[in-house]
Amino acid sequence: MTLARILSGHEVAKTVYQELRQTLSSLPFVPSLRVIRLGEDPASVSYVRLKDKRARELGLLSQVEVYPADTPEGTLLERIQTLNQDPEVDGILVQLPLPAHIRTERVLEAISPLKDVDGFHPLNVGKLWSGGEGLFPCTPLGIVRLLQHYGVELRGKEVVVLGRSNIVGKPLAGLLLREDATVTVAHSRTRNLPEIARRAEVLVVAVGKPHLVRKEWVRPGAIVVDVGVNRQEDKLLGDVHPEVAEVASAVTPVPGGVGPMTVAMLMANTVKAAILRRHGLSG
Repeated sequence: MTLARILSGHEVAKTVYQELRQTLSSLPFVPSLRVIRLGEDPASVSYVRLKDKRARELGLLSQVEVYPADTPEGTLLERIQTLNQDPEVDGILVQLPLPAHIRTERVLEAISPLKDVDGFHPLNVGKLWSGGEGLFPCTPLGIVRLLQHYGVELRGKEVVVLGRSNIVGKPLAGLLLREDATVTVAHSRTRNLPEIARRAEVLVVAVGKPHLVRKEWVRPGAIVVDVGVNRQEDKLLGDVHPEVAEVASAVTPVPGGVGPMTVAMLMANTVKAAILRRHGLSG
């Protein structure tokens, strides 16, 4: 039995970092990233540590600011405003999720769209859907880059995205439309979900339910991108069951698939933000 080809995010991320190093070598400045974390949520601590490590390895100026979980919303907003006005800071990232007393939308809207390296500001969301130039969410960017690296032609392809989050599903649909794909976004209220999934030539699964998608859901020869990261005991499980590799032509692993691409595209967004903003400031 032939199993699906593995689409390695680690391999593609290496290529992204090589390209970024070439770009950085030609810049007259060093881009600066500021990451804000509230509280000591273990997953957030781990993610922020990884992002900071990758930024420093790349040669960016990276600084992590850690505040107590009970930090008032107003205090956080004041800090963001200060960073917005700091000409030496190119990218601002507030690690999500935030404590319950802080309104996430208010925080994301407070970050300057020019420094919004997560790509969540409403202005950047609008530019994504209107075909403009902006900073777009890292995971969707990473998925598209991963597929392009492995020679997946998206033009005209029927792509089904399972999941409609503002972080992955919705912005990914926008990016796929830019690539001339035919996109269906399905979700927990969609009827006949397995049937719709099985239509896909490219199936992207971002629902947060371990091993939800079984091989009966997958069209033979389809390409399957698993965005899920579900922690069970000491294991990380994707949203796609391993048996899918028996029918798909290519799959992304968990871990090692979309995750490394998300971090790589955060670095790319930071460099892009620095170039766009500084060139804008210099006329």
